[in-house]
Amino acid sequence: MEKTEIVIIGSGVGGLCCGALLAYYGFKVTVCESHSLPGGAAHGFERQGYKFDSGPSLYSGLSYSPSPNPLRQVLDAIKEDVDWVQYNSWGCFLPEGYFNAEVGSNQFEEILLKLRGEAAVQQWRQLLTAIAPLSEAVMKIPTAAVRTDLGAIFTLGKFLPSMLPYLGQIPLLTGAFDRVIKGIVTDPFVYNWLNLLCFLLSGLPLEHTSAAEVAFMFADWYRPHVALDYPVGGSGAIASALVRGLEKYGGKLQLNAHVSEIIVEKQRAVGVKLRNGSEIRATKAVISNASVWNTLDLLPPSTLPEDYRRQRANTPPCDSFLHLHLGIDGTDLPQNLGCHYIVLKNWQLTAPQNLVAISIPSVLDPSLAPVGKQVIHVYTPATEPYELWANLERNSRAYQQLKQKRAEVMWQALEKIIPDIRSRCEVTLVGTPLTHERFLRRYRGSYGPALKADQGSFPGNHTPLPGLFCCGDSTFPGIGIPAVAASGMILANTLTPIEKHLSLLRT
Repeated sequence: MEKTEIVIIGSGVGGLCCGALLAYYGFKVTVCESHSLPGGAAHGFERQGYKFDSGPSLYSGLSYSPSPNPLRQVLDAIKEDVDWVQYNSWGCFLPEGYFNAEVGSNQFEEILLKLRGEAAVQQWRQLLTAIAPLSEAVMKIPTAAVRTDLGAIFTLGKFLPSMLPYLGQIPLLTGAFDRVIKGIVTDPFVYNWLNLLCFLLSGLPLEHTSAAEVAFMFADWYRPHVALDYPVGGSGAIASALVRGLEKYGGKLQLNAHVSEIIVEKQRAVGVKLRNGSEIRATKAVISNASVWNTLDLLPPSTLPEDYRRQRANTPPCDSFLHLHLGIDGTDLPQNLGCHYIVLKNWQLTAPQNLVAISIPSVLDPSLAPVGKQVIHVYTPATEPYELWANLERNSRAYQQLKQKRAEVMWQALEKIIPDIRSRCEVTLVGTPLTHERFLRRYRGSYGPALKADQGSFPGNHTPLPGLFCCGDSTFPGIGIPAVAASGMILANTLTPIEKHLSLLRT
């Protein structure tokens, strides 16, 4: 039996941010990861010399400091970093045609003028004016200062004066984004574009997406001279930086350490039991970075109030993903090949097989592939029904046939960019909802809960069981890196004495 102060279940970005920061604060921390690689949905893996991202591929606000991005704030706190490559556009194949969408400029107004005319441009400008104070508000208080106990009076105190002019924005920020655009956006293309951005942010349409999430995104994409970032080495480099920070301050990461049960004694979470039968006892806290559904499965039924358990168990999940990972011959590819593209058949965003995202990160970071080669990651984001796969055996012929059939939409999307892609492939991997369920321990292969901003809020870090806390995408709005990093940082701050938290804010 091992003893520690804090044990964390899962090494997703939320769990690693929380663990690394707690170790920095002086706690003895052990992180248990079921997989052989850290990073959760953002881990990287290698096949035949090609380095692949398993999940997120679009990053911003990470190549400079200070930054409003919570992950950047964690990296600054633990004094770790990643090398970043900057770029500023992504290609869009939409029903209206193809264009490059840029960040950090007014280029979208030129697109609107061409596609929709001056009236649409004026609506866009009115929207930017309406969002500006919301974006200013969300930028005024850094995540590094936030905690969820009374100590927040002290850590947030010096930021409150700058927030006073924006207090009137709080009702809008705490609701859904459709309230922000009401009376402003009537042009169907502008509406659809905003709906697409919201879906990519949260897995939900704009009427269910948090206005605060969108305000943060606008602040990070539509300010002058900003850029998108890609981590040299892929998403695995981010996980590695967080692990370095964890271990530098005395924390420990255990890989292939599958937690089978949260140990509860005298109505308090006191540790975890691993599948191999060993135990890790925690004197201060057990933190779950697993999803809400997987966390409930680790607890004996009697340890949580029945109403709470039922409510959390009924949290609706986003649909799952299909992934296509390719290592290809890069001979004579187009010189203007971009890093990111989206391909959208029609504006029914949540329809299965309708939206495809494409990432070719090796055009920015050649180290991801052997010389003369490229790596490609194609996926259908949060639109793949789990029900199609639920009753299939992974080694069966029916499973292989369905993989081939469902992956066809990704091949066809990629052919818009590289017409002869099928003849170039040296490595071909297809990931399904069952792949997510197996390797990422994700309930129904989902990447996050579909909690609607207009119908309630995320539950936060606390649970009714003393000693048990949660972080990750089941606790904080948004299914991307900034959201899970914020959840981990806020929880670490909350568990830390005020004087240590204030010391961090002074550095």
